[in-house]
Amino acid sequence: MRRPNLAVIVYLCLVFVSGIAVGAFGLGLYRTRTVNATSGPMGPDEMKRRYVDDLKTRLKLNTGQVQNLEGILHKTDGRYRELREKYRPEVRAIHEAQVQEIRAILSGTQQGEYDKMRAERENERRKHPRPPMGKGSAF
Repeated sequence: MRRPNLAVIVYLCLVFVSGIAVGAFGLGLYRTRTVNATSGPMGPDEMKRRYVDDLKTRLKLNTGQVQNLEGILHKTDGRYRELREKYRPEVRAIHEAQVQEIRAILSGTQQGEYDKMRAERENERRKHPRPPMGKGSAF
C-alpha cells in the first residue's frame, strides 16, 4: 500500500513543477515588449501631431497656447517651403552637372546602361514619393 502513495506524491510534484514552468513561460511572454505594427516611418503630419501632443502634455499647455503653437509650426512650414523652392533650381543644376560628369567618364554602352538605371530610379521615386522635407517638421 506504500507504493501507490509514493506514486501519487511523485505525480503531484510533477504537476507542481510543470505549473511553475508554464507560469514562468507565461510571465516571460507577458513581459516582452510588443511590436509597433505601423507601416513604415511616420509621416510629417504624424510627427507634428506627436510633437504637439508631447509639448501639450509635458508643458501642460492650455488651449490658447496649443493654438499659438500650431500657428507657429504652420508659419515655419511655409518658410521652409519657400526656402526649398528658392534653392530648388540650384539643386537641380548641381544634380545635372553631376550626371553630365558621370556620363563623361563612361563609354557609350555604359552611358546607355546608366540612363536606364536613372530611369528605373525615377520610376521607383514616382511609385514611392517621399513626403516633402520640412513639412510638419518645424520643431
